[in-house]
Amino acid sequence: MRDSIMKRDFIEGIHYYLLEGRVVFTERYHLERGYCCGSGCKHCPFDPRHEKDNKKVAKVKTNT
Repeated sequence: MRDSIMKRDFIEGIHYYLLEGRVVFTERYHLERGYCCGSGCKHCPFDPRHEKDNKKVAKVKTNT
């Protein structure tokens, strides 16, 4: 999956957004990539967070 995510076009607002001139990847981008890069990303969906090569997705929070 690592190669497939890098070869496709990214959509602003879906895969990333711009914040103060920086690219911020969304949770969706990270989930589609399939692993943690370990860079401390704002929307890291993995558990534990920010652990390089981690593939375990954190449980989804619900408002019930």
